Amino acid sequence: MTTVAVYKGKTALKWAEDACRSLMNQYEPVKLPPADRWHYHQGVFLCGMQDVWKETKNDDYYHYFKEYVDKLVDEEGNFLFRRSELDAIQPGLLLFSLYEKTGDKRYKIAASKLRNLLKTLNRTKEGGFWHKDKYPYQMWLDGLYMAGPFTITYGQQFDEPELLDLVIHQESLMRKNTKDDKTGLYFHGWDESGKTPWSVPGTNTAPEIWGRSLGWYGMALVNMIEMLPKNHPKKVEWISVLQDLVANLVKYQDKDSGLWYQIVDKGHLPDNWLESSASSLFVYTIAKAVNKGYVDRKYMEAAEKGYEGIVNRYIEVQPDGSIALTGICIGTSIGVYEYYVARETCANDLHGVGAFVLASIQMHQNEN
Repeated sequence: MTTVAVYKGKTALKWAEDACRSLMNQYEPVKLPPADRWHYHQGVFLCGMQDVWKETKNDDYYHYFKEYVDKLVDEEGNFLFRRSELDAIQPGLLLFSLYEKTGDKRYKIAASKLRNLLKTLNRTKEGGFWHKDKYPYQMWLDGLYMAGPFTITYGQQFDEPELLDLVIHQESLMRKNTKDDKTGLYFHGWDESGKTPWSVPGTNTAPEIWGRSLGWYGMALVNMIEMLPKNHPKKVEWISVLQDLVANLVKYQDKDSGLWYQIVDKGHLPDNWLESSASSLFVYTIAKAVNKGYVDRKYMEAAEKGYEGIVNRYIEVQPDGSIALTGICIGTSIGVYEYYVARETCANDLHGVGAFVLASIQMHQNEN
């Protein structure tokens, strides 16, 4: 008989549900911040809610994320989204389950509009997508999660197998251009032009390994391995990349709290600080890698310690019973060390809560 772990009095699944309910009770779906917008903050959180729905079979969660999409996508599949950035693609992950469940063509049409962004987004000379037009010639680790899983899924569902090769190419460029040989981890991004103030001379990488961007990369990688066809030649390579990433992440886990630092490899510096959204993403990556058999089960100890650290340090229970996840770094571009450690934190920022919910479901699934 499996013993279900309890963290501060609740199971991981209960924490996931409470985090979802806290925001469901506070906001109607389309008013999740930033309100009335197709945006990856809502997308990450609602992808977490989608996992909770699949796990619990409670249709309250399904109706909530469906209403978010339905208030923004009209009957003809039209909707407003930013056409100059990879971030706009991420909420499209919600469209696949809605189309599968309802058969409503507007979800497929909306997904096709996001897919067609890949035809018009600017690229580097090597064919790597700029993260946004306002960040010319820059590839960010974040972009692999923002567009990779959606693009692979779209290609598989709508018979465009070449999209898988496109994503494989994007991942290979990110790894080649951002890998830090010293730590085995990856810098936040890379500037092909070398003209940004932060780009490191000689390599043009970002100067720091920022937690949340590395977390997006890890989450994308572990999800995309699962999406590969069974005998795809890339599977062995990606699993090896993931094994190295997990082994190196664990080296930089704070021994006392179980959490990870804003700048992952510089926990010894006095102004660096422990951050909750990156820690959640790393817990997700490690726990899912264990759950899928991609890494040794011994790494589950690191995931458990990290999850316990998030709950103990950064979850606040309010008088009305709702919960707040604190210690979430606000939205952040690429910069130098002083820029990252000076960033403010906030409570219940959606990409933080979404990462926590996603991690919670992986912790739950490890026990079942």
